[in-house]
Amino acid sequence: MKPSIQQLAIVSGKGGTGKTSIAASFAKLAKRRIVVDCDVDASNMPLVLPHTIIQEIPFFGEKKAVISHDRCRGCGDCVIYCRFNAIMDFYVVEPVLCEGCAVCAMMCPYEAIDMVEHQTGSLVISQSDGQPFLYAKMGIGEGNSGKLVSELREKAKSIAEEENYNLIIIDGPPGIGCPVIASITGTTHVLIVTEPTISGIHDLERIVQLTQHFRIPSSVCINKSDISEENRQLILNICNKNNIPVIGTIPYDVNVIRAQIAGKTVVEYSDGSASQEITKLWQTVQTMLQATIAK
Repeated sequence: MKPSIQQLAIVSGKGGTGKTSIAASFAKLAKRRIVVDCDVDASNMPLVLPHTIIQEIPFFGEKKAVISHDRCRGCGDCVIYCRFNAIMDFYVVEPVLCEGCAVCAMMCPYEAIDMVEHQTGSLVISQSDGQPFLYAKMGIGEGNSGKLVSELREKAKSIAEEENYNLIIIDGPPGIGCPVIASITGTTHVLIVTEPTISGIHDLERIVQLTQHFRIPSSVCINKSDISEENRQLILNICNKNNIPVIGTIPYDVNVIRAQIAGKTVVEYSDGSASQEITKLWQTVQTMLQATIAK
């Protein structure tokens, strides 16, 4: 019987908390794992994980309107009904402005408008440290509904089953929207990375509500924990109120910034305070995941 696949999602509720730095360090510390960067709008993990691209799979996330000039009679109805001003002179649709709502196609009396599959990005399969690393490339101005995130996770799970990996590390996008929901749904555990700032506390409360809504086991790590003792205590109170364990506190360490500049993970760049605490955090997370397997 194959061992169950553990999926660890690392999220933050907001950008800039250090989520990707922690996730990338986990990728270096884990002996055998698959890494998935689900922040598909702005994948940053490829900047700190050296990798070799194996395959790029086109992703068609939505349809765009295309006007057939053989059928078009120039009545102008499409221009009237388009609320996004996407139809230019000579009845040409500007793909960047088109939202794919298909109102123009429905209202065209000559059926001259087709909704055509539009490539919005690509799914990238690569190797980092000889192990699978998946991320995405989005086209300029393209939207992400969460479908690409789901496809990334499905591909990672497929590779895990084929190659007998039992751990997938997911670097989730910021916020609480559809891509985040797609990143955490069905995961084994969610690690929430926060910071002792007003915005960090506000978004921590939102992401906690989200994980509790989906009943996903979660824990919290406070990054840059020493920049405000007052806000750190507020975070501890929120976690205590919601019965969420705080399993790590990482002090501010300038080596984190230096590691980013060098294009390396924190744990391989230095043995400073942040690196040491991230290593301890990883050991704690491993224990929690192993306890889940035991159940």
